[in-house]
Amino acid sequence: MSLVRLKIKGISYSQTQNGAYALILNEEEGDRKLPIVIGAFEAQSIAIALEKEIKPPRPLTHDLFKNFADRFKIVVKQVIIHKLVDGVFYSSIICERDNEEEIIDARTSDAIALALRFNAPIFTYKTILDKAGIFLKFSSKEKEEGDDDSIMVDEILQEGEAVEIESGSDTHGYREMSLQELHKELDKAVASEDYEKAAKLRDEISKRK
Repeated sequence: MSLVRLKIKGISYSQTQNGAYALILNEEEGDRKLPIVIGAFEAQSIAIALEKEIKPPRPLTHDLFKNFADRFKIVVKQVIIHKLVDGVFYSSIICERDNEEEIIDARTSDAIALALRFNAPIFTYKTILDKAGIFLKFSSKEKEEGDDDSIMVDEILQEGEAVEIESGSDTHGYREMSLQELHKELDKAVASEDYEKAAKLRDEISKRK
């Protein structure tokens, strides 16, 4: 079976179901997207790895794993999303130590959080992408408003792939804040280790760039 390399397009949250997140993967040489519903903690961990400006005062679980692996000279070579059963993705982490390769089963969200920290490529099989990959088709109004990802999350949740996670802060108030105010709030959120709020602030800052 042929492998398809994926890149992370971003993390989106539902506009209708508070606290619901989706990781959006995009095939590197194509337009299909692979949306995966994930939990709040994993969403925060991935968002922090994507956003270099956010520096947690203490290591998160995935950061701790990276530090542990570095100390014992374990390298994550790649991550493969190898199976899809009843809407659940299964992944493997391909590791190497002393020129010996090991394969470790992992939740897809954890595997991707680690892949980011090791700068490791992410792959899936073509058969999985053929089955679960989607093309986004939106009206011009939806594209102008920039809500395509959140609309997609809502569509995924309507299909029953919901997750139970804590409610996040309302992001609508952030739209009224200046960039300087957003950066101050981001610093406060990181200092207090409120990474869910930090991720949403980061998203709003990214929209202004």
